[in-house]
Amino acid sequence: MCSHRCFLILIFFLASHSSVTSRILPKISVTTSTTLDVADSILKTKYTSSFRLNKQEEQTQYPSSSSLSLQLHSRASVRGTEHKDYKSLTLARLHRDSARVKSLTARLNLAINSTAKPDLEHTMHTTEQEEIEAPLISGTTQGSGEYFTRVGIGNPAREVYMVLDTGSDVNWLQCAPCAECYHQTEPIFDPASSSSYTSLSCGSPQCKALQVSECRNATCLYEVSYGDGSFTDGEFATETFTIGSSSVDGVAVGCGHSNQGLFVGAAGLLGLGGGLLALPSQLDAASFSYCLVDRDSDSSSTVEFRSEIPPDAVVAPLLRNHQLDTFYYLGLAGISVGGEMLEIPASAFEMDESGGGGVIIDSGTAVTRLQTVVYDSLRDAFARGTTDLERAEADGVAMFDTCYDLSGKATIEVPSVAFHFPGGNVLALPAKNYMIPVDSVGTFCLAFAPTASSLAIIGNVQQQGTRVGFDLANSLIGFSTNKC
Repeated sequence: MCSHRCFLILIFFLASHSSVTSRILPKISVTTSTTLDVADSILKTKYTSSFRLNKQEEQTQYPSSSSLSLQLHSRASVRGTEHKDYKSLTLARLHRDSARVKSLTARLNLAINSTAKPDLEHTMHTTEQEEIEAPLISGTTQGSGEYFTRVGIGNPAREVYMVLDTGSDVNWLQCAPCAECYHQTEPIFDPASSSSYTSLSCGSPQCKALQVSECRNATCLYEVSYGDGSFTDGEFATETFTIGSSSVDGVAVGCGHSNQGLFVGAAGLLGLGGGLLALPSQLDAASFSYCLVDRDSDSSSTVEFRSEIPPDAVVAPLLRNHQLDTFYYLGLAGISVGGEMLEIPASAFEMDESGGGGVIIDSGTAVTRLQTVVYDSLRDAFARGTTDLERAEADGVAMFDTCYDLSGKATIEVPSVAFHFPGGNVLALPAKNYMIPVDSVGTFCLAFAPTASSLAIIGNVQQQGTRVGFDLANSLIGFSTNKC
């Protein structure tokens, strides 16, 4: 009698537990192949240079569940391109991407090796709890993999384009007077024109949270070096940010009077990292999400703060590194190609006790980097499934070593590629997120690259068209396809 009742209770418990798990961590079947629209991809490469974002498009309001939002755009839609053709754009883009990856790995190595602050330095020259959303734009036209968002700074608000970066914590923008500034699309911000600009003292919590700071005339000075030669330094202050229709007072921001590096076009940078000075922390946002539009598109999407992960999202564990709180690590169990799991040890994706290794997701890196042994396994499996495709005459473009001549083809079938997360959750990538054109005449390459570093990075090419949500309170990352 008891055994029969206990059995029924056990069945009920398992069924209930299973329904909850499937709602939060949905299972997705993996197909062996997927279709690549070759003609459409090539067509987009031919119109990138003609993109221009007009004032009406800038002011368009996009549907969103969040009341605090910013649009996200491609740099192509903001400035057009100065490159003579799509291949030269691709090469410049990949060059900048390599610099980006070197910067991230250098910062991690510095943190792990406990480099003292002086070693990093060169000469120093609130809102209510509601959702916040902002527009997001792809920033590829000047050869970068960054995405731009438009933010109002100061009072009265001056709208400027800022690079969105999950790999950084400090928000900053170029400020007048400028000792050394790169070219940006709009006039440089003058703090004297804003009634809400307030310099921070050296003893302020915000100043103490900086990795590198200096005190001059009781005023806090900041400096951020990105490891690739790029840097910004100047006065650390608080300012009013206008995000969508909402104004947020007292946001800590660097007012950079000396700036140099790979930021051409943007007025500065919005840090969406995991540190105390990053925008999510300053907004007291327990969650945020973004959707990265196609890098060769003039469409836009949004970045949203205090927005929940949808219940049907593919969910992965959000992990943190005790050595560096900026980066967002995720739990990755494996990768499949053509529906078959690669024979890779789990340790290849795990962070070790020193803080080395692991997998981060990054908005600023374009191409996903995998440890060499992992990449070789993925590439070889993909090549075995594409023997019917003609290899490109020059089988290699920059960091890409697996390229095909698809000229004259409208669509093709390629092996599927999917990320597998703990709990049996699977994110299947669209073919256009890993087979990308590198010119306008039909050369396509497998858009993954090897790295000698133990750190793997999921880049924005693989994230395109997917809303990526960060539930900071519950340590989850969610992927929602076609929800931009």
